[in-house]
Amino acid sequence: MVADLQEKEIKDIYRTSIIQQTAYWSKVKLLQGVETSAFNFKLDPADLGIEQYQSDAFFIGDLLIILQKLDAEHCIAYVPYGPEIEPAEDMQGYFLEQLSEALRTFLPPTCIMIRYDLSWQSLWAKDDDCYDLHGNWLGAPDKRLQEIRLNYSTEHWNLRKANTDILPSNTIFMDLKKDEETLLGSMKPKTRYNINLAARKGVKIKSLGLDSLDIWYELYRQTAQRNNFVLHDINYFRIVLTARANDTQSPADVYLLIAEVDEQPLAAMFLVVTGTRGTYLYGASATENRNYMATYALQWKAMQIAKEKGCTEYDFFGISPQADPAHPMYGLYRFKSGFGGQIYHRMGCWDYPLNKDKYAVYASMEFKNQSYHLS
Repeated sequence: MVADLQEKEIKDIYRTSIIQQTAYWSKVKLLQGVETSAFNFKLDPADLGIEQYQSDAFFIGDLLIILQKLDAEHCIAYVPYGPEIEPAEDMQGYFLEQLSEALRTFLPPTCIMIRYDLSWQSLWAKDDDCYDLHGNWLGAPDKRLQEIRLNYSTEHWNLRKANTDILPSNTIFMDLKKDEETLLGSMKPKTRYNINLAARKGVKIKSLGLDSLDIWYELYRQTAQRNNFVLHDINYFRIVLTARANDTQSPADVYLLIAEVDEQPLAAMFLVVTGTRGTYLYGASATENRNYMATYALQWKAMQIAKEKGCTEYDFFGISPQADPAHPMYGLYRFKSGFGGQIYHRMGCWDYPLNKDKYAVYASMEFKNQSYHLS
């Protein structure tokens, strides 16, 4: 199925709307001291099982891999939101198996597994049985049943559902092809009111540069303190803001947006434009003066900028899977769902062990320390 796997230059990664599969993201990781690789693969379109790809020519795709060190010797091959191409449901497991076996020879012998953080729509988001009478998603079944379904078409039954998802597996997409009046009209009344309230209170949005990173970081520090999560070092955000990768096929436009009143910063966010998608990558807000509703004004301005840049969709990048007040990401669900848009459930992380004994040890340790990743 998967043939002619070839390593290629990072700069030649194909243009995509998925940030984590761009040359830009590779540069971010390189500046953080993390090794990356890129590969082309070729396959018969018939093996994808998707009508739009039925042709006599081969399909050529690519993927970015991040080599994450576990210790001085061992590593993981991590594929963030990749591969982008999404086969038909009954071909997904077989495709991942074939791709993994092809990749095996290119990876270090001490690599214990390949982890695919799949951006594909969850198989269980398409099943009516996974929704309650009110249309609320009940989530995927337990790991064993998920593994049976994905491995059904494989030869070795080696795909394992990871104990934790690294990137957000649930999000909301806004359709930016609609005009602004329609977008505002599709929002919940309270959200629309808060956007207008912020305008009446004098909230202004500015796009700032690297010299304003300290403003962002102070707001980020306050947000981390309120929500009890570990801070990234400020250098992490310096890298995200500066690593444009403009000399590649898949660059990014990065905007640091600040909402303020009378030059007092109230909220900030990173908007990243890749391909035809604008993504809300990181956000922060002040602990005081929350009645100005600056975060609402900020999101609306980000959508407007993304639309001006030719984007057809806006990714809110992370919510809880259901409207469950007990979930640590429920606050994000409540805030982001107010803007309208379509909730999207991804497949999340799936592992292909290359060393089963060492993978079993790692998976056991990871299970004991699993947590939600908020960034």
